[in-house]
Parts: sequence; structure tokens; C-alpha cells
Amino acid sequence: MADPTETDAEDVNELIAFRIAEQDFCFNIMSVREIRGWTPATIIPHAPSYVRGVINLRGAVVPIVDLAARLGLEVPEPTARNVIIITQIDGPIVGLLVDAVSDILSASAKEVQPTPDVAANGSEFLSGIITREDKMIRLLNLAAILPETVVAAA
Repeated sequence: MADPTETDAEDVNELIAFRIAEQDFCFNIMSVREIRGWTPATIIPHAPSYVRGVINLRGAVVPIVDLAARLGLEVPEPTARNVIIITQIDGPIVGLLVDAVSDILSASAKEVQPTPDVAANGSEFLSGIITREDKMIRLLNLAAILPETVVAAA
């Protein structure tokens, strides 16, 4: 019989937590390649409105998705305080513009509560909600956030 503490340890995920428009979000840290300061992006004509453009990352052209715009939140103009989380999901590298990285969390699958089905649009972007102290941290589904057009551009 397996030791229950071993299965619980395997069940724990490390998550990177960050803020967008004074809201808390997170996703699996295994998707993160690096975190870098805001760099103005080169605009790409006819790109979706939530794509800020592209940056040069050590010779690779990387699209930058403004997560606030993608999630339908208030979109302020980026400043030097913003950061870009460079992610890689199933091949393509994409930068995600966020306000700030706030923490690294450990969470088990049991701690992730289902997202209430109240939003007609946007609920596909969430995998669940984690409650910590007085915060509700939304767990993002990165595969749903990055549309195929952006992935194809990468």
C-alpha cells in the first residue's frame, strides 16, 4: 500500500502568482522560461488588440500578449514597473505582460476549487480558484489564453 504522504507530494504544483489590474492570478511555474522587465514591443499590423507586438529575445522574435486586455480588464499603459513573463507551452514562446510578479505558491489539486459558471465569456481562461488567507487567486489556463493565431506567429 502506498504512503499517502507520497501521493500528496506528487499532487502539489508550484505556481507563479502575479497581479493584473489589482487582481491576483497564477499558473503552473513549469511554463515559465524567464521573467524580465518591460520592453516596448514592435507593433504588428492587424494583430489582435491584446497583442502588444513582438520583442527580440536573444535573437528570437517573441509575441507579447497583454493579459489585462486578453482577460477583459482595465488596460493601463505599461511602465518600467510592469514585467513580461516569458512562457513556453507546447513549443511556442510567448511573453505575457503583467503588472507584477507577487509570489511562488505551492497548491495541491484539492486546494483548487472549480470556477463558478457565472461568466458567459472568459470562464474558459480559468482552471479554478485558490483561496489563500484573504485572497482569491485565479488559476489561468494558458492554453486557452494563447489563441492559435498568436501561437502560429511565434
